[in-house]
Amino acid sequence: MLFDTHAHYDSRQFDADRDQVLSSLPSRGVALVVNPGCDLPSSRQAITLAERWPFLYAAVGVHPEDCAGWTSADMDTLRALAVHPKVVAIGEIGLDYYWKENPPKELQQQVFRAQMSLAQELGLPVIVHDRDAHGDCLSVVREFPKVQGVFHCFSGSAEMAKELVNLGWMISFTGVLTYQNARRAMAAAQAVPLDRLMIETDSPYMAPVPHRGKRNDSGHVIHTCRRLAEIKGISLEECAQITLDNGRRFYKIAGPINASAGMR
Repeated sequence: MLFDTHAHYDSRQFDADRDQVLSSLPSRGVALVVNPGCDLPSSRQAITLAERWPFLYAAVGVHPEDCAGWTSADMDTLRALAVHPKVVAIGEIGLDYYWKENPPKELQQQVFRAQMSLAQELGLPVIVHDRDAHGDCLSVVREFPKVQGVFHCFSGSAEMAKELVNLGWMISFTGVLTYQNARRAMAAAQAVPLDRLMIETDSPYMAPVPHRGKRNDSGHVIHTCRRLAEIKGISLEECAQITLDNGRRFYKIAGPINASAGMR
C-alpha cells in the first residue's frame, strides 16, 4: 500500500475525470493521499474532496506564487479552514524565486512567516515549497523551531537534506528521482534516513518515467517508490511500508486504512 503525500486533485487538469481517477486509486495500490491547497479557493476545494473520499486528506495554505493579494483576513480564513477534522497540515507554503513574475521576495517571505506562525499556533505541520530559495527557506524554518514540516518535491543538496533532518523535518521526493539526470535528487535521497522519507506525485505535475510528459496521478507514485527502494537498497514492499508509516506518523493519520489496496 502506498501513500501519495502530495497531489493536487483540485487542479483543473482533473476536471474531466476527477471522480474516475480518485475512485481508481485503491485498486491501484494507493491507500492514502494528501491534497494541499495553493490559495483559499483551492484549500476549500481540497477540504470538499477530502470530505467525499475517505482516503483523501487536505492541507490549507497560500502558495508563494499565489500570495500577491495576501491580507490579514486571509489568516483568519485559513485558521477557520484548518480546524476541519480532515485538514492535516498548513500548506502548500514557502518561497519560489524561479519565476520573475512571482510576487516580490519580501512579500513571499512575509506570507511564509505568517503561515508558519499559524502552524505553530495550531500545532500543525507544514508543507514547504522551495524553488531556487534554499537559503531563505532554511532561514525562515530556523525561526520556528517548534514547527515541524516537510520539504516537498525536494530539490536541495544532500547537505541541506541533512540539515533539515537534524532540525526534525521530513524530506519528500517526486518522480524526479526516476529521471536520468537526477543525480542531485539521488544524492539527497541517499543522505536521508529511512524514517524521514516520504514519497509523492505532485499530481498533475512531475510525472515519473515511464509517464514523463503526461498528466500525473497518484497511481504513478509506485515508480518513485521503486526508484527510492533501489537507492536505499531495500525491497519495493519495504519502501512502500516505510513511507506509508512515515506519512501516517507525520500527518497523525490514525485508524484503519483500506486493506484492499494492493500494489501492482
